[in-house]
Amino acid sequence: MAHSLHASSPAPAPFRSNRPDLATDAIRTAREDLAACFRMAARNGFEEGICNHFSAVVPGHDDLFLVNPYGYAFRELTASKLLICDFHGNVLDGEGVPEATAFYIHAEMHKRLPRAKVAFHTHMPYATALSMTEGEPLIWAGQTALKFYGRTAVDRDYNGLALDNREGARIASAVGDADIVFMKHHGVMVLAPTIAEAWDDLYYLERAAEVQVLAMSTGRKVLPVDPAVAAETYRQMREGDSESARLHLAAIRRQLDAEEPQYRH
Repeated sequence: MAHSLHASSPAPAPFRSNRPDLATDAIRTAREDLAACFRMAARNGFEEGICNHFSAVVPGHDDLFLVNPYGYAFRELTASKLLICDFHGNVLDGEGVPEATAFYIHAEMHKRLPRAKVAFHTHMPYATALSMTEGEPLIWAGQTALKFYGRTAVDRDYNGLALDNREGARIASAVGDADIVFMKHHGVMVLAPTIAEAWDDLYYLERAAEVQVLAMSTGRKVLPVDPAVAAETYRQMREGDSESARLHLAAIRRQLDAEEPQYRH
């Protein structure tokens, strides 16, 4: 939920234990993919200080998740800096602890919504701006927005910082079947079955929000697409969406391999 740059605090000091089975190739790939998403999110201005957070269920361990440690900006993160935590707040691998709201939101999200293998939460500016306005956030007026047609929910009950399990559980209950959650007065949450699909949705959600805000700023009426056309366009987009997302993540990794290869370390 909402972070405060000053009020947020790390979760309590964790219990640590060695888990030799957390060094598999699949987990290493997940670490690198997630680190790439942090780096590219920073390049695109999706982060806010040291506050926002991405998480992914650890391959082969449905009761564990990868998450960024407290105190690092997205552009500083690398594969090895990411933490592996359980749903009780214990850090099983990595240095540091998760930021408190990151733990309370993401642990409950992964525990209560097994389909949500990946959860990206940001205060990225254009999507967050739409979470602050009257009415539904997306008008369905631009083609990019139609990628999300029928996939969004709005958590209307802003309660301040998520500093206990109850608030994380409340947010999870507000999600329903949605993949995209606009959190009123706060930001957005993207839920997906893979890291690639989460990145693809996060990126295009902010692009859709950006062009809508620009259209609204003209003062002219913004015209939505006919609902039948919107639904059909969404269907067309979804047919190849997972493969497109895979290729999108591969493309950002190639860029980072050439320009910021330290993300893999």
